[in-house]
Amino acid sequence: MIWRSREPRYDVASGISQGARDYQEDAITADFPVGAEAGFVVLADGMGGHAAGDVASKIVLTEVFSELKFHFADVHAFEARAPEILRGVAELANETLRQHTRTHPETEGMGATLVVPALVENRLWWISIGDSPLFLFRGGRLTQLNEDHSMAPQIDFMVKSGLMDPEVAANHPDRNCLISVLMGTRIPKIDCPTRPYELQAGDIVLCASDGVQFLTNAQIEKLLNRYRKARSTEIAEHLLAELERLDDPDQDNISFTVIKVNDASVKPKQDRPRGPSVAVARPRRLTTVAVEPVIAPVIAPVPKAPAAPPPGPLPRTAANLQPATPQPLPEPKPDPKPARVVVTAVQESHRDTSVEDLSPVRLRPRRVTVIK
Repeated sequence: MIWRSREPRYDVASGISQGARDYQEDAITADFPVGAEAGFVVLADGMGGHAAGDVASKIVLTEVFSELKFHFADVHAFEARAPEILRGVAELANETLRQHTRTHPETEGMGATLVVPALVENRLWWISIGDSPLFLFRGGRLTQLNEDHSMAPQIDFMVKSGLMDPEVAANHPDRNCLISVLMGTRIPKIDCPTRPYELQAGDIVLCASDGVQFLTNAQIEKLLNRYRKARSTEIAEHLLAELERLDDPDQDNISFTVIKVNDASVKPKQDRPRGPSVAVARPRRLTTVAVEPVIAPVIAPVPKAPAAPPPGPLPRTAANLQPATPQPLPEPKPDPKPARVVVTAVQESHRDTSVEDLSPVRLRPRRVTVIK
């Protein structure tokens, strides 16, 4: 007899490609431990050019992942205040970007989108800032769950209203103009539902950067219909192969995670293990940015004066009865050259300071604007 383990609740696989770009500005990670009833994905699409966009996406991914990993130690406590926690980790990543641009002015204007789907049993929470899509494939149909914080929805609405020609809209230069993004300044729009989305067995969740959208929604839907019974790794391979077949000279960076929901059951509350909550506030001021070394002299400690004798008469001894003979003072010696030590100034990345308003900044290859 051959023993086989049961299918995991989630079948997860990720894919990433540099596309036709000179450098990779996407950062993605997924955490779905085998046997766990929960997991999450963190995807950040950086912008701002070489040595800036890739830094921004890595900062965002590192801060968000470490915070969520801490909170997912107790998923029940996480769910009790999931929207608050998700907004908090986004604000933390945004503040870290702010501190980095302060200490590295050459990276001013860098930013990153963020999309985080967090799954607990059959419940899907998410936070989304920017234009990285979160898709749901169910019953042969593909739908986008999160908001698109770019000008594309407004342009498409103008097409539906007859105010713009479809061909003009498809190639409009402002389609990829972002209206919300993490840049270390105020975040204009955040998509973070207050209630979870209920998943079903057989659902496929696709978390992706906008590089995947070089394929149309119809093309992605067709591919998922064709391989919906395959493992997530096979779906990921076919999705990458389909994007490579486009051979688009402007292909953006590609990153995505495929999550197949095999089990959508919910454990009865009485069967859930009970214990003290570990989802406490995580200590802040852990992430720091080291700036240029500063040379500072080391000051030698001042020698302590001898302790004064206690008040009262001294015992009568031969030494006390003899008059005190003045002792010559020692000749002053030239001070040696003071020792010097390298002290690294450290800039704390988590300060409780207010942030200023987001001002329009033109980014390459995308732009950030403010719609009031």
